[in-house]
Amino acid sequence: MPAARVWLLLLLLSPALASAELLRLVANPWPPFNDQELPGKGLASDLVEQALKRVGYSTSYVEVPWERAVLGLKRGDYDVLINAWYSAERTEYGYFSQPYLVNRIRLMQRKGGSIRFENLADLYPYSIAVIRGYAYSKKFDSDPRLLKVGVGSFEIAARMLHAGRVQLALEDELVARHVLARELSSIRDELEFLPLPLSENGLHILVRRSHPYFREIGRRFDAAIQAMRNDGSYAATLQRHAP
Repeated sequence: MPAARVWLLLLLLSPALASAELLRLVANPWPPFNDQELPGKGLASDLVEQALKRVGYSTSYVEVPWERAVLGLKRGDYDVLINAWYSAERTEYGYFSQPYLVNRIRLMQRKGGSIRFENLADLYPYSIAVIRGYAYSKKFDSDPRLLKVGVGSFEIAARMLHAGRVQLALEDELVARHVLARELSSIRDELEFLPLPLSENGLHILVRRSHPYFREIGRRFDAAIQAMRNDGSYAATLQRHAP
């Protein structure tokens, strides 16, 4: 048996799992990834809870605004923030798992449009609806030559795009598909993604460093996600949450 599989088996069967330690999970509402109204509380919540259960942890789960989630992790109110992008600043108070999902940030145009995107300069002639306060990519966020139109939600951005008030809109692909399949089903077929993503960001759990076993939690989680990929339960979960 390969050494990696031996290590994974020992990890999953470790006696330390018998304690079924409770981990307090937190996320900000972000459908379809995190939403208490969705099956499994959303795709990301479902994957994380399944993985942690596999390696012996019990969990509780709450949703709060992003700023409160981060503050709560720092103060020790929560143990695991389940929907974090990597940043060096966050490593000061949290331990990152390996990415268990990828957020693909994509541009949308009206169907049949002629806009082509390979680099940021291709976007300079066009107005782009962006959600206020969001970070998309360092280069995109800091480029003053881009004509960005701030809006409050992707639903607003898509409606403006459909009405011709902007020429492009930006959103995570799964978030956009979720909203288009529900609130915007009437205009879904009149919008389309550009082929290339603007950016791709790994989605991680972030374990508070003040937890005495923060590294162990992260490593066990990584092992469980790999086991789920190997046995097909990861793919089955993605399919279950497909819009």
